[in-house]
Amino acid sequence: MAFLVVFGVADDPKEVEEWFHKITNHHHHEQKVTKLHFYFQDLAGVTAMVVAQSNTTSTSPTYFGATLMMDNPLTVGPSQASKVIGRAQGLYGSSSMEEPCDVVAMNLIFTHGPYNGSTLTVLGHNPILHPKREMPIIGGTGVFRLARGVSLLNTYSYDFTVGNLTVEYNVIVEHY
Repeated sequence: MAFLVVFGVADDPKEVEEWFHKITNHHHHEQKVTKLHFYFQDLAGVTAMVVAQSNTTSTSPTYFGATLMMDNPLTVGPSQASKVIGRAQGLYGSSSMEEPCDVVAMNLIFTHGPYNGSTLTVLGHNPILHPKREMPIIGGTGVFRLARGVSLLNTYSYDFTVGNLTVEYNVIVEHY
């Protein structure tokens, strides 16, 4: 029961059902809006690894067919040495033959701070060479239960020789 007090979120199926029925009776304007700012650190061969590829991926200019799993740190600042506040866990794959684009399915898992134990789910199209891009938030858990919103991505730095990428995230979500 201490968990319920700390996070204010029920995890018993009956309690969750009761919670769900309560929110369906509330108006849309009673949802909370939360804005988050952090950095995503993609470290090639360390926190992101190729797990599958087609037999033509190595000759494709867009790496079409490459599929990677990730467990990337989310940090307060752009430096890899900055405080880690969570992880981006999931997969992405090169999904275009025309330009470098990924299809991304990941959970942003918060491990420190006020959202510790909560997650946001991102699923969408990521044209990785565009300096600014947008991906949808399609759900969440904990504090972010039933979240929906948008993540605005800005490439902060990309080390072409090593393959490391730092992306600034500005997230706006609506949740109960």
